[in-house]
Amino acid sequence: MNSSGSGISLAMVLALMALPALAQRAYVPNAGSGSISVIDTDTDQVVATLPAQGVSAQKPEGIAVDHSGSTLLVVDAAADAVLAIDTQNGALRKSIAANKGPEGAQLSPDGKTLAVCAEDTNQVLLIDVATLAQTRAIKLTGENPEHCVFSPDGRWLLTSNENSNDVEVVDLKKHKSLRRIASAGHPRGMGFTPDGQRVYVANESAGSVQVIETRHWKIIKTITTGLRTAGIAVHPDGKQVYAANGGAGTLSVIDTASDEVVATVEVGQRPWNMDFTKGGAKLYVANGRSGTVSVVDTATNKVLSSIEVGKQPWGVAIR
Repeated sequence: MNSSGSGISLAMVLALMALPALAQRAYVPNAGSGSISVIDTDTDQVVATLPAQGVSAQKPEGIAVDHSGSTLLVVDAAADAVLAIDTQNGALRKSIAANKGPEGAQLSPDGKTLAVCAEDTNQVLLIDVATLAQTRAIKLTGENPEHCVFSPDGRWLLTSNENSNDVEVVDLKKHKSLRRIASAGHPRGMGFTPDGQRVYVANESAGSVQVIETRHWKIIKTITTGLRTAGIAVHPDGKQVYAANGGAGTLSVIDTASDEVVATVEVGQRPWNMDFTKGGAKLYVANGRSGTVSVVDTATNKVLSSIEVGKQPWGVAIR
């Protein structure tokens, strides 16, 4: 086996297989390198780099891992596709057409469906994870959806529409848009609290996070954060929300009991999308302009390490 034949070297395959069965891996799509860095979250070391540029993904962005941990689902923005990649050998299982301009993606709570935002066609695409086939394209009324997130119960899907400056609520029982909620400006990352009662929305041009209560879909608070706030990660216990400030190189830590910023964490340049290890002990932050991932101890809100990855890391998915 060699890297030209499989997109991953034998040494990398052996390194992946040698990881403990319970070790979690953080997968980082490097949009500028056309690669995916694989980090062992026990050691915080890169143990593999999946397919080189041109072999698989040209511009990997949105990413998810299926519940078995065996398949990566990666948006290739340059190819207008979602790629299903075997996590053990880096092989491309399938390329799924994703209309035009796909970027953000999220797996449903039950793990059965991947939602992908197609920016250029103003659609949300639903992909069946078992069959790796697109099952539905839902037309939105807003413009240029970037991120799409499921509610914890799987009933709702929200999109952040950059060009129409709003958050759109999609009813997944009816497969249609329910309403749009005006944002403070250029909405990007979003996250539900575990009970589904609130959603936190990053507003890039406003440098703020808005809090939406989901019973009436109303904004109940706007929290000043930092320059160009773009990423949101809600801690699994629901007590803290991390907002990535791309222009400031910081994270704002929001206490959900008071909806106030209680800490600021310096990370790399242009932090964006993030993910937690199981239980939320550590947060992994993709720093787009630094080519690094910052590892944050969520108990102390201190950076534990900075891991070199590829060019322009877009986000992190951990399984």
